[in-house]
Amino acid sequence: MAKKVLLVGCGNMGFAMLQGWLALQPSPEITVVEPAAPLRQRISDLAVSALASADDLAADYWPDIVVLAVKPQMFAGVLPDYARFAGPSTLFVSIAAGVTTATIAGLTRADAAIVRCMPNTPAAIGHGVMALYANGQVSAEQAEAAATLLAACGTVVAIEDEALMDAVTAVSGSGPAYVFHFIEALSEAARKVGLPDDLADLMALKTVEGAARLAATSDDAPGTLREKVTSPGGTTAAALGVLMGEGALSTLLGDAVEAARDRSVELGKSE
Repeated sequence: MAKKVLLVGCGNMGFAMLQGWLALQPSPEITVVEPAAPLRQRISDLAVSALASADDLAADYWPDIVVLAVKPQMFAGVLPDYARFAGPSTLFVSIAAGVTTATIAGLTRADAAIVRCMPNTPAAIGHGVMALYANGQVSAEQAEAAATLLAACGTVVAIEDEALMDAVTAVSGSGPAYVFHFIEALSEAARKVGLPDDLADLMALKTVEGAARLAATSDDAPGTLREKVTSPGGTTAAALGVLMGEGALSTLLGDAVEAARDRSVELGKSE
């Protein structure tokens, strides 16, 4: 496990990962650079060093891993401040959608060891899912260190084709928002059929949570589980006739994932 981790940016995703890292035993020595005072205040009680600027880093400071948790549009302005760390001895881990390893190398050094990762917000409670892509400069030891660090936040999978990162972003990176919206929609539907607000919210949330847990622990595929709860001519069949009629939900979700994937591609081209 890396001894020193530099987290650049501590917005929602950076903060989610930070919480997972602090649960490691032993936890790494973590330094955070976050220019926004409210975000630094949020981590003031945590066992980390929080700085406002890269200029505040000690002259002799040298991290094992630099985690870049800033928006894609900010990379060109932010990354040169950390280029001095680039090279074989320090691993750069980027969680930015669309920003390629080639772009990161161009902003740092050609021989920079770089891992792209797309986490999601359930990382804050150890239930995230993260896909990793490592460029040719990453050593086996560095790849293992990155996987260990990120495994504190959930499930880690490796991919060999960097082009797949745009699809990963659209599915797992943006995916929690789709589920949250489904919970919102189910809750609103419950209100419309007469359930009180508090009961509608609780039943929508717990129904999704329970179904997800069952799918995760069952040997049956999701489609089989759906079939088991759907009696011919019953209430569930009536509802699924709406959701699945002419592929309604599948088509809508497919369009949504493609839109997210395409936007990730656009972000990469704008760099």
